Amino acid sequence: MNILMITNTYLPFLGGVERSIQTFSDEYRKAGHNVIIIAPADGNAKQDEAGVIRVPALQHFNGTDFSIQIPLPGVFNSALKNFTPHIIHSHHPYLMGDSALRLGARYEVPVVFTFHTFYEMYTHYIPGDSPAMKRFVNALAVGYANMCGCVIAPSRFVASEIRSRGVEAPIEVVPTGIHLEKFKNGDGRSLRLEYKIPSNAFVIGFISRLAPEKNIGFLTQAIKKFLLSEPRAHFLLAGTGPLRDYLCSQFEEPFLQSRFHYLDTLCGQKLIDAYHAMDFFVFASHTETQGLVITEALASGVPVVSLKTGAITEIIRDNFNGYLAYDESGFIGALRHAAALSSRQYSRLRHHASQSACGFHREICAVRALKIYEKLIIKNFTLRSNYEDAWSKTARILKAELDIITNMSRALKKTFEF
Repeated sequence: MNILMITNTYLPFLGGVERSIQTFSDEYRKAGHNVIIIAPADGNAKQDEAGVIRVPALQHFNGTDFSIQIPLPGVFNSALKNFTPHIIHSHHPYLMGDSALRLGARYEVPVVFTFHTFYEMYTHYIPGDSPAMKRFVNALAVGYANMCGCVIAPSRFVASEIRSRGVEAPIEVVPTGIHLEKFKNGDGRSLRLEYKIPSNAFVIGFISRLAPEKNIGFLTQAIKKFLLSEPRAHFLLAGTGPLRDYLCSQFEEPFLQSRFHYLDTLCGQKLIDAYHAMDFFVFASHTETQGLVITEALASGVPVVSLKTGAITEIIRDNFNGYLAYDESGFIGALRHAAALSSRQYSRLRHHASQSACGFHREICAVRALKIYEKLIIKNFTLRSNYEDAWSKTARILKAELDIITNMSRALKKTFEF
């Protein structure tokens, strides 16, 4: 089948959405399907991206790493002149997401939407952030989901939450998978040697985009207090983002500096080696709809200490493959408990960590998504008319445009409701 992915963000920007698109697209192509990804232009993108079409965009919106599509007429027509999609998969409920609905109407094909994000938790990137703005983006996302043929939720938690918010479209739970075999094989010892981490050190690690929505302030203070109470502990950090300098500056104290190791952004084997250099992975985000890095840590045999929030509780079971905490004292207490584990107790946690990642094999997740596509395509084929004149197509396109405008109006109305 011909699958069209449409997104507001893509590589080289590295986050959960971008990695999800790349993972599923790679698996679809391996299975023999044709995939085109449409994304905004990015000055740092490769010049020869196979299967990726870039559309004009404003770079570094509001001082961030994000690009914003410039709505030029006809740009999608020329981009897709040699590609007729059978299904369109949208990854955002606005900007390029609206283009997905327009293209769905033009080609008369189903649109699938993955609810990757609780958007009201990211409005700090938008000028004029306020409670009203949060209500607006939440209503916009719910309304958008209801205009799609199916909504994919990365976790059961997200499926339940968006249903309670008013999503009436069919919802399917399909997490982003990972390459389990690759994450099983890492060289943590070499990475420890490279960064002069003692072999007997207790290493906690965090790999993520370093941004406010990841609850960086909480995590930083909890780790500092833990390091001060446990001389054998070291902290390994990888990632980049707007809070990178702040986070690194917090560990410049003499007693902490030698036990803090910043690795910047990692990918490929170096990323896997970093996981294997850890004894425990730490996590504190309240915004995760899946927690891809947690799955990667588990697949690497690394137990997790995390705040007990949302989708994380579907992956981490307390005292089975890690520890869950409600607040800072509980988080620090869990780390102290982890550092005191016997070899036998730790081996048990590592074994359970590896086993609990098995349900996230990328091929299995891709097959589940493809089955959703196939059902929608078959349903659409049986419903669509065998004959279509120019007016019918125009009417369908106009209806899609009206639906987009109506959804915007409803979201604006919700903005001012108290």
